[in-house]
Amino acid sequence: MLKVGIVQHSFLEDVDTNRASNLTAIENLASEGAKLIVLSELHDSLYFCQTENVANFRYAEEIPSEFTEFYSQAAADNNVVLVTSMFERRAAGLYHNTALVFDTDGRLCGKYRKMHIPDDPGFYEKFYFTPGDIGFLPIETSLGKLGVLVCWDQWYPEAARLMALRGAEMLIYPTAIGWNPDDTDAERKRQRDAWITIQRSHAVANGVPVISVNRNGFEEDPSGQTSGIDFWGSSFVAGPQGEILYMAPENASAEVCVDVPLQHSENVRQWWPFLRDRRIDAYDDLTARYLD
Repeated sequence: MLKVGIVQHSFLEDVDTNRASNLTAIENLASEGAKLIVLSELHDSLYFCQTENVANFRYAEEIPSEFTEFYSQAAADNNVVLVTSMFERRAAGLYHNTALVFDTDGRLCGKYRKMHIPDDPGFYEKFYFTPGDIGFLPIETSLGKLGVLVCWDQWYPEAARLMALRGAEMLIYPTAIGWNPDDTDAERKRQRDAWITIQRSHAVANGVPVISVNRNGFEEDPSGQTSGIDFWGSSFVAGPQGEILYMAPENASAEVCVDVPLQHSENVRQWWPFLRDRRIDAYDDLTARYLD
């Protein structure tokens, strides 16, 4: 049984304040026995992608940097594997939305650069982020192989499958997703339900747990051109049959430890041998954009 800590927070403009809040959560969860702790997407700042503004590149940091030093120390001091999310400055004019994983000794185990980049009203990520070029490679840690993906990646079964085929023992999605406040209640329910359903399906199809950690709270659009984003929280952990092991509230922060039975994945894959029965001889067309 692996005790996983999830940190669902709302954030302020000040980076130092957000880091202090994250550190307190890490310390609290570690004291409760968490061995793996997952933070949400771009957790050191407000979600700046609501507008296209070059001033927001100030949030980007290199590897190594103050970001890596801070969270490396947090992992080491609390003896946890820590999944973090940063705005990476790789070079002048070249930036990524990057997840970093630190081991219990503070060592940087590896990184994942977000592959699928959205570009929608309120989510102008293509202005800031270059698509990842590392591919879908699990990150080896003292707790096993983590299939770390980021937010928009969670809608793509191909990403989850490739992580699983390379030995990922769980799928982890740091996330920043929410509603347009102008949406009807019915539309809100459809969107949130779809978000939960697609990720639970990744757990089922691949026989591995899924950990999805979102932010919560309202963030206004600095440009005033939209009604902002109401981040819907609802961070959750699903087992390898899609069973919900924990679901956070929609409209409140949460710092929670969840017991994840990793051995259950072995049993599920024996009962439902989806990897055995895949028709790999018939899937070549999946690499086409569309089949006319």
